[in-house]
Amino acid sequence: MKDRRSPVIDAHLHVFTRQSAEFPREVNDHLPAEREAPVERLLERMESHGVDGAVLVQIGGTSLEVHAYLLHCLREHPDRFLGIGLVPPDCEDPGGHMDRLAEASDGRVIGFRLSRLGGPADPFEAVDVRRLPVYPIWEHAARRDYVIWLYPRAVDAHVVPHLFEAFPQVRVVFNHLMVCPGPRFWWDEKGRPQADVPMPPETRYSTLGLKVGRIPRNTRGRYPYPNVYVHFSGHYAFTKQGYPYPDLAGWGDSLRMVFGAGRMMWATDFPWIDVDPGYGEVVRLPGEAFPDLTPEEHRQLMGETAAQVLRFPAFRDSGGWLAP
Repeated sequence: MKDRRSPVIDAHLHVFTRQSAEFPREVNDHLPAEREAPVERLLERMESHGVDGAVLVQIGGTSLEVHAYLLHCLREHPDRFLGIGLVPPDCEDPGGHMDRLAEASDGRVIGFRLSRLGGPADPFEAVDVRRLPVYPIWEHAARRDYVIWLYPRAVDAHVVPHLFEAFPQVRVVFNHLMVCPGPRFWWDEKGRPQADVPMPPETRYSTLGLKVGRIPRNTRGRYPYPNVYVHFSGHYAFTKQGYPYPDLAGWGDSLRMVFGAGRMMWATDFPWIDVDPGYGEVVRLPGEAFPDLTPEEHRQLMGETAAQVLRFPAFRDSGGWLAP
């Protein structure tokens, strides 16, 4: 019998192929019809660096039709991937859209990514979550046990704790270091999205310090919403110094202090990192950023938490990842 071991899970990335009749997608200046980051390239990177599974996040549009390549990848590699879909902003039946994607993927689309939350522009104005345009999405996620993949805009950051309080049963994964991008967003010459955000982010007073306005003392691993997790990813988009991102080290330490490694999920954000700094460098980043990680913390951060919380089939069914 094969030994069981801890999995390595890349908990957030994108794959897409050239625009075609079989695999339609929206195109723009940054994702032209001929640009591609196919799943075969990702699998090569994963194999080279000992990565067992990954979470594929939809890119290229929100309609059911443009999810075709995501669904294809999930069907072709059911033991390696789970998926995160998108909901059209003007969807009249978000619950039906979510269910159709989940059903079309045989349950491998496990959640949905949100960025625009809505709500009052004034952060001091009272928030009624039932009036938020995303309320039906969160309500349906609670009903069907979907994951919310959260990457909110800075203007919506003050709404976040109200949704966390309203839906404590919903698993939430806060994307990319819990940074909420502002309006200064662009693509660089290497084809990577960039966000001009002061670090540590000002939105931390809403998302991390929550309503007390600061990070509470003695809170290691005690973030007040136990259903919320955070990605250790996206550094390339916020750094001003490059790999291994020393200018972001303090913020990474703050996240580790408040969440603990057991509530953090490492991810590469492939393909944007494929050229600079390279997939292998991002695999090694946790050791660079946290040289004092214990073996248990390293296992949690690199995949155990993602495998358990997101319920990866190979981990869920066997009680541990089967060693090759």
